[in-house]
Amino acid sequence: MSLSRVKFDNFGIDAAASGTRAKILSRHIVAVIQRYAVRLVSLAFFVGLWHVASTSRLHLGLVTFANVPAPAEVIDAFIALARSGKLVPHLFSSLTRVFAGFTIAAITGIGLGLAIARLKLAEDVFLPPLEILRPIPAVAWIPLAILMFPSAEASMIFITYTGALFPILLNTIHGVEGIDRRLVASARSLGAGRGAILWEVILPGAMPSIVTGLAIGMGTSWFCLVTAEMISGQFGIGYYTWESYTLQNYADIVVGMLVIGALGMASSILVRKIGAWLTPWHQTK
Repeated sequence: MSLSRVKFDNFGIDAAASGTRAKILSRHIVAVIQRYAVRLVSLAFFVGLWHVASTSRLHLGLVTFANVPAPAEVIDAFIALARSGKLVPHLFSSLTRVFAGFTIAAITGIGLGLAIARLKLAEDVFLPPLEILRPIPAVAWIPLAILMFPSAEASMIFITYTGALFPILLNTIHGVEGIDRRLVASARSLGAGRGAILWEVILPGAMPSIVTGLAIGMGTSWFCLVTAEMISGQFGIGYYTWESYTLQNYADIVVGMLVIGALGMASSILVRKIGAWLTPWHQTK
């Protein structure tokens, strides 16, 4: 076979491979567009239901939408909040409290989870009191938080901390316990010490479950935000929502709820994206 013939054949193979990659990429793009189109249609559908229910003053037995503001009223209230100059201070205060509590919860939750899952003594010492504290709702911690901490800011951070701690802790424990013991035994037989086993086997194996716990913990931190900001303060989305309730500004209540929901969703997505970057070996859909 001549050299020119070989080059021609290679060119044909490369062209075919490029065509295949282009088809796969185009199909992927189409699938992504379709998926997000479905999500947008779903969101629009539920906003439409909200509009119909609120404007028609719908009554469904025990449930009534007579006092629920319509989407247009909520949009107007959000625009008024943004123009007032208070939105940024509210966002900054809430983000600071949530991420401070979440960061402390991530450190303590992962650390305690690894210790409890790996050491029987740590399980016997720490797990019983933690299991007693876990069902306590965030609102029940308010009086004790006020008594324990000298400042309202520290109390609010503590409330968000309690919301994030237990999902992170439990998912870390389950992640470590789900690791195949043969992997640990194999690493030990190859001469790996405790530190190497922890960093090379335990953490990579438990990381997908830990990331799930971090994403859930971030969501529960925002869930506890309104409770935390009920304590005191002048700024914060939770404080704004509670103040709107006391002043009977119904549209502002929904604005606060939606802002908290959007921030919580964005924060959880960010945690999952970082987790996916840290765990490239873990395939998800």
